[in-house]
Amino acid sequence: MRNCRSDRRMKVLIVRVSSLGDVVHNMPMLADIKRHYPEAQIDWVVEEAYADLIRLNRHVNKVIPYAERRWRKSLLSSATRAEIRAFRAELKREAYDVVFDTQGLLKTGIVMGMARIAPGGKKAGLANGTEGSGYEGMSRLFHTMSVPVDSRTHAVLRGRLVAAAALGYSIDTPADFALTPPDLQPDWLPAEPYAVFFHGTARDAKKWPQANWTVIGQFLTERGLPILLAWGSDKEKREAEQLAASLPNARVLPRLPMLEAVLLAGKAALAVGVDTGLTHIAAAYNRPTVELYIDSPRWKTEGNWSPNIVNLGDGGHPPSVEDVRSAVRVLLN
Repeated sequence: MRNCRSDRRMKVLIVRVSSLGDVVHNMPMLADIKRHYPEAQIDWVVEEAYADLIRLNRHVNKVIPYAERRWRKSLLSSATRAEIRAFRAELKREAYDVVFDTQGLLKTGIVMGMARIAPGGKKAGLANGTEGSGYEGMSRLFHTMSVPVDSRTHAVLRGRLVAAAALGYSIDTPADFALTPPDLQPDWLPAEPYAVFFHGTARDAKKWPQANWTVIGQFLTERGLPILLAWGSDKEKREAEQLAASLPNARVLPRLPMLEAVLLAGKAALAVGVDTGLTHIAAAYNRPTVELYIDSPRWKTEGNWSPNIVNLGDGGHPPSVEDVRSAVRVLLN
């Protein structure tokens, strides 16, 4: 692949539009590319809600926001059609040496198809899905190179493998997310170290019982560590308020915009959370993190790149309170 660069910078486009945790887990492929091609220019197409998060990655040159979730609500409006035309024009502004679709959906394949490649360039993506993924085989129609992966390939490793195969290198380093902290100082951010509980998630089966959170909160109260409680829906807010009512050191935060939520995760002295995006962000920042796998399989997303991350439980076998308390004790000592 090095021949495609000749006397200019190699230009790479990544198409990974959602969701929050999956976008975060896609980031280490950028550090891999830059390690082997230091002058590479890397652009990224992502759902507009996550654009500010992608801008925190120090290897990203340009973010191209994608607003499919919003556009599909008003496809017939002239304003939406104008936005889509502008998006297509932005995609075609550069001729890329490599375009990666690491999501493997028909819609991301279509975005890949819109992108322009330089002479000798390629469009690379997944040849197959992993167990339980939403992979759509029609996405391969837009590839010039399809990379097979094992059915139980970790979410971080998938993108790294596709990039390594397309660009001709081996993966020989731990995952590096290359995330810089948001330059913010909101009023809610404590000056002292704090713990954060990411207890909320859209699927009830992935939740850990409220009584268990209370026990861990009381353990942290004894250690003098304040607890911040985040939420993303009215239901999660009510659950946070119920939890805070039993913990004198706990505080329910206001609804946080994306970058403030990232800041919350990225500065925590301790993060304890279920399998959800903000827990994975804390782990990506290598914060002391306890990841709780209640209903989802651990192999898919466990934080396996840092000793600061403890992964507990597995699909259908949630961790006990004592498991979590022991992990917290180890991380805080």
